[in-house]
Amino acid sequence: MLKHLKSVKDPRHKSYIEYESDIILFSMLMKNACSIYSMSNMTEQFNKDECIKNIANVLGYETLEELPHHDTINNFLCGLKPEEIEKIRDYMIKQLFKKRSLESYRLLNKYWCIAIDATGLFSFSERHCEHCLKKEYKDKETGEVKKTVYYHNVLEAKLVVGDMVFSVATEFIENEDENVSKQDCEINAFKRLAVKLKSKYPRLPICILGDSLYACEPVFEICSNNKWKYLIRFKEGRIKSIAKDFSVLKEIEGNKNKSCTWINDIVYNQRSVNLIETEIEDEANDKKCYVFITDIRITKRNADEIMCFGRSRWKIENQGFNNQKTKKYNVEHANSLNYNAMKNHYLITQLADILRQLYEKGVDKIRDLKKSIKEISSSLLESFRTRLLTNTEDTLNTEKRIQIRFG
Repeated sequence: MLKHLKSVKDPRHKSYIEYESDIILFSMLMKNACSIYSMSNMTEQFNKDECIKNIANVLGYETLEELPHHDTINNFLCGLKPEEIEKIRDYMIKQLFKKRSLESYRLLNKYWCIAIDATGLFSFSERHCEHCLKKEYKDKETGEVKKTVYYHNVLEAKLVVGDMVFSVATEFIENEDENVSKQDCEINAFKRLAVKLKSKYPRLPICILGDSLYACEPVFEICSNNKWKYLIRFKEGRIKSIAKDFSVLKEIEGNKNKSCTWINDIVYNQRSVNLIETEIEDEANDKKCYVFITDIRITKRNADEIMCFGRSRWKIENQGFNNQKTKKYNVEHANSLNYNAMKNHYLITQLADILRQLYEKGVDKIRDLKKSIKEISSSLLESFRTRLLTNTEDTLNTEKRIQIRFG
């Protein structure tokens, strides 16, 4: 992966380059992996001889006097095209597929489940840039605008593999300029995201997971055209004709097993869809009904698995957005006010999150310690900035491998 950090198209003039791109990007990866929330705190935490030597050792530099200041890093990220970061992520994900270590997480031993969802990143009381989305809060009686909020949202496609969710594609929900007549929205962003996803993984057997917003004809059509499957949460108010047919048919000819009821071949817009329903008790012993719509034919043999994978969509919210916002990276903190740099900060966080999840799940000793997310972050940071990494005797592609030890 290190050569990809070095091979990004550097926007800076060569005569002004003091730190190579791999030093900057690796420093940012470690900032996120160690859950350092701010750029200034990163500069303070990494300003130790051991930390500087560790980064030099990992990247293959014989000497490195100091690490770049956070202003230097932000200046670099202001000019770097986000596509350069996305190329690194593409390499990482494709390497995981190539190693075939995640095969057991396929739906029906065939489909890779990719959850789609949007989340908010930053909000401002005044317009931040021409790409800001805008929301007005009005007085119900007079219609007068009482408050205006400007904000930035992002749409994520995340590969769901067990308890892990890996970012595979990102589309920022943004207005073209501040004078647009109609704002950008999640479904329009999904149309752009789908083009990205298909171009990156043209032959990958994909099943799209989504909340009830995605239970609509444009999404069905995109999945059909791309030869993807879909498994989407369905709520009664979304498509009334389907809800009505399902309600009637499940009482007359519903297929059942111990936990699920389903109906295949409900006609909708010259296509047929399948619905599956189950009731699950929560911790308070209250029953909650879950219904999913899919183009995968449901049988007694696969019904439980389809329901299980459908419910795994929530992992993009918990293991994905919630962890990134509150437990690991504080992605809602604006490390720069430059919009392009903000995008790059977010994308670098997605790279670090892939590495961090693999680290937590793949290292036996880390799993055995059963430490909390914050404890792992603290231990990793302390180890990285106070202890020199040791080289193993093995080499890979002529580069030295390193080992991080916890005492």
